[in-house]
Amino acid sequence: MNNWFTVKVKYTKQLDNGALKRVSEPYLLAAMTFTDAEARIYEELGQIIRGEFNVVGISRTEIHDIFAYDDADVWYKCKVRYESMDADTEKARKVNQNFLVSAASVKEAYERIQESLSTLMVDFEIPSIIVSPIVEIFPYSEDLDKELSRTPIEEVQEEEEADEQPGNVVFSASGSDVDDEEEEEGESEIADEFEEE
Repeated sequence: MNNWFTVKVKYTKQLDNGALKRVSEPYLLAAMTFTDAEARIYEELGQIIRGEFNVVGISRTEIHDIFAYDDADVWYKCKVRYESMDADTEKARKVNQNFLVSAASVKEAYERIQESLSTLMVDFEIPSIIVSPIVEIFPYSEDLDKELSRTPIEEVQEEEEADEQPGNVVFSASGSDVDDEEEEEGESEIADEFEEE
């Protein structure tokens, strides 16, 4: 199962006035491990950032879901709290979850998170909404995660553009709607190269 990782990258950025400045910016991406997160950030940013860049920090980030809207590029971190019944003790306990939503203002972020979570079967409250420093989000991509016969980035971008629909998009780190099902046991897809013939 994939997790969200915040990866801090340091590089030389050209500002609007033409000056060069050394900056450190955080990116959020879905990956299996810290090593996978580092490899994916080099692959993703290698096409975007000109010149050298260094990964200066990677940390696991607890984000439940991400609600991306086309009309905004500022990310807001929304803390959502609700009560859940413990099956063993039959007592209510408070559950806190973090969501990211793109919006133009705190008010719009609040309205969008309310709308996005309107299908929840429990009452919830939003105790805090803060601006997130995240520059860009790279969700799970099966094509980029294949170690053998990787799909060229141009083809992935063309497929994503063809699949784009107006409105909002929800990203989940797992890349699948079925997180809790146990994997079926079967033969490995990777054959042993040194297998005796």
